[in-house]
Amino acid sequence: MADEYLIDDKAWAAIEPLLPKVYAGARRKDDRRIISGIVHVLRSGCRWKDCPPAYGPYTTVYNRFNRWSGRGRWQAIFDTLAGSVPNDTRSIDSTSIKVQRSAAGGEGGAKKQKVGRSRGGRTTKIHGIADSEGRLFRFSLTPGNVADITAGYELAAQLPSNGCLIGDMGYDATKLRVDLALRGTATVIPTNPTHKHQWYINRETYKTRNLIERVWCRMKDYRRIATRYDKLARNFASSVALVAVIIWWTD
Repeated sequence: MADEYLIDDKAWAAIEPLLPKVYAGARRKDDRRIISGIVHVLRSGCRWKDCPPAYGPYTTVYNRFNRWSGRGRWQAIFDTLAGSVPNDTRSIDSTSIKVQRSAAGGEGGAKKQKVGRSRGGRTTKIHGIADSEGRLFRFSLTPGNVADITAGYELAAQLPSNGCLIGDMGYDATKLRVDLALRGTATVIPTNPTHKHQWYINRETYKTRNLIERVWCRMKDYRRIATRYDKLARNFASSVALVAVIIWWTD
């Protein structure tokens, strides 16, 4: 393993207590080695069958990822770690992900698997909220042709009732502003210049919106996030959750 990626001791100490302790079937292979293999595939963008043998049989690496994805394990780990740190300033935005041809044909059709057609071809959007430290702590997937504000309502509804939410003009909707204000959350969102009523915006606070832009840059350092190869939306969402855990939530 000297030349391969291995989850470090500090990160493993955060992840290991959240892994399932009760399971059916044969004794599980070394969890740390297998999950390190999964992260290697997500980072390098290689096919599962090309995962280095140092991590164990590639079928074991893929099956662990796929089965735990189906059971919501990766999302649960992300939710537990990301939900453990209080914060009151958040930034919201989305990023478009090119869908590779191998991701076509998922069960239930493109809409169910969060694939849409836009000017860039077939795309999936990751909608996310970053905290004041620039860490992704909420996200969702939609087809690439879905407007930001549509997913924004759902994400904003998951926020604690305090602090403020920073967003670009794509989130300029009176309903969103009012809903958040009624829950005690301020909005720092510029108003479309064509609107008659111009909402006040704290320009100094708005400058910190770049935190969410940095989130997408770091996420896309992982090749399987920068391009979607998964047919199933649940598996792509699991990739996003696991990468976010490794980047931010195991420090």
